[in-house]
Amino acid sequence: MSTGGATYGLEALAFGPHPDDVELFCGGLMAKLSGLGHRTGIIDLSRGEKSSRGTPETRAAETEAASRVLGLSVRENLGLPDGWLNPWAGFEASEPERIRESAVARIVEVLRRLRPELVIVPWEEERHPDHEAASALVTRALFFAGVRKFETEPPGAPFTPRQVLYYPLRHLAEPSFVVDVSAVYASKSAAVRCYASQVEPRPDAPATLVGSPLSLSSLEARDRFYGAQVGVAHGEPYVVRETLGLFDPVEHFRRNSFEKPLFFPHRR
Repeated sequence: MSTGGATYGLEALAFGPHPDDVELFCGGLMAKLSGLGHRTGIIDLSRGEKSSRGTPETRAAETEAASRVLGLSVRENLGLPDGWLNPWAGFEASEPERIRESAVARIVEVLRRLRPELVIVPWEEERHPDHEAASALVTRALFFAGVRKFETEPPGAPFTPRQVLYYPLRHLAEPSFVVDVSAVYASKSAAVRCYASQVEPRPDAPATLVGSPLSLSSLEARDRFYGAQVGVAHGEPYVVRETLGLFDPVEHFRRNSFEKPLFFPHRR
């Protein structure tokens, strides 16, 4: 697709620190977009090898199953070290070869190769250090993807996506908008449950936040909370850092008309 001089590949590409993060916190959006006929993809930065539960091999099989549920066109894992995601790694050296091998350069290569219209990135405030690092890492790569003299291996043409969306994980953030995912919520839930090694409570497994008995119900409560803000059953929040412009406000709000929420009055 070519629009305004830019040539795009995928319609949407989401980045997750570990396999299952995208499913948990923006799986509804990915299911909705693929259901609308858009080409979607997920890039997992690590294999989650430091997880207290399961193995990398188990996680890979679960990821494959979840990808089928979400109808993804692309799923890749960069194999970066779990627990050590670092937006600065490789930049301490002056040698171009070291920089081309950095985590940032590897993400730049992905962006230039897949050329997504929308890029979906973890929000910057999170309880897990890898989640915060992933946000900084992908944000840094998004800048350098458009810099002509930033070299990657293999080489790729400079690229800037149409829009970047940030998705909150455990920390609450003031959303720029909420996506109605009510119609695809069963698909989101099914994709999350593909990661049985991580999310199913088991007496013989170590206690973890995501594997606790209340984990999945709290996730649904979160999505119901955001859905209620726009008058629907389930919603997912997204943050946009830039000021958005509208060509035709009448048509925009006509196509995106939601009931006024009853329980969330405007803040003063």
